[in-house]
Amino acid sequence: MGKLSTHVLDTAHGRPAAGVAIELYAIDAGGRRLVKTDATNHDGRCDAPLLEGEALHAGLYELVFAAGDYFAAQGVALPEPRFLDRVTIAFGVADAGQNYHVPLVVTPWSYSTYRGS
Repeated sequence: MGKLSTHVLDTAHGRPAAGVAIELYAIDAGGRRLVKTDATNHDGRCDAPLLEGEALHAGLYELVFAAGDYFAAQGVALPEPRFLDRVTIAFGVADAGQNYHVPLVVTPWSYSTYRGS
């Protein structure tokens, strides 16, 4: 059985990003549907997979990270409007039997992602 997980790394401060609010959406012919909300723990990860087993289906998804709120809570002086506020990563799950780890590496000015294991 496969699973979907994430973590957030704050490369501006060189540490895991704790307390980042996350929304997971499934995208299908009916539109965009909120599947789950969560937040990162002290290690920048969610305490459990976002989806696993029967709950994970092949298809399109979006992870939305409240990066701007996180950096504001860290005391970072941000412009208004924020350059990066809500970071959205759109991705596909081709095989629900595999593990999909979708990390976010972020600063107030940039971000990247990759498919991890």
